[in-house]
Amino acid sequence: MGETEDRDLGSIEIVEPDILAAMKDIQGYIDISPGDFREIFQVAYRHAVQRIQNSLTARDIMTSPVHCIGLEMDLVQAAAFLADKRISGAPVVDGAGRIAGMVSEKDFLARMGLGKSVSFMQIISHCLHNKGCMVTTLRNHGVRDIMTTPAITAGAGITVGAISAMFIDRQINRLPIVDAEGRLAGIVTRTDLVRSYHATR
Repeated sequence: MGETEDRDLGSIEIVEPDILAAMKDIQGYIDISPGDFREIFQVAYRHAVQRIQNSLTARDIMTSPVHCIGLEMDLVQAAAFLADKRISGAPVVDGAGRIAGMVSEKDFLARMGLGKSVSFMQIISHCLHNKGCMVTTLRNHGVRDIMTTPAITAGAGITVGAISAMFIDRQINRLPIVDAEGRLAGIVTRTDLVRSYHATR
């Protein structure tokens, strides 16, 4: 995983640039009292955390290998695969291992006519109030019929900070990491991101 592999992410080392950055952030004359020292330490620690997070990349935190769904899978197979792996979504890849799209619970719900923000209890309520469950509408359809495309992807060099911003801006829960040819190299999920932040605290 490179340089960060040898670093103990559970302990933050405050280095001189962090302290200098902290001192620049604190306005006015600094008379080193216990309170001033505490403030300098807190600001320096914040800079240290930011520095480490900006040095961590997808390569350092991504999950690999990735559970993938084949482009030619039908929805019965895809649903069974996601259920078996206990995941809520996965990249869809073609025969060459290139990303063709993404499929998730939201895509299944949208195909069922429920929208992408429906709750589990709303599904239960609908099924109990109607003859036949709307899940039957998914039969005889393939992954390519419901997947989200094009998939939002990134290279392995993207920083944790940039990934976090992308998750918020693009409202996604997982980010496939691809090589120069567009083949899947790994995936960063919200869980991976949370773990990376936890490791720097």
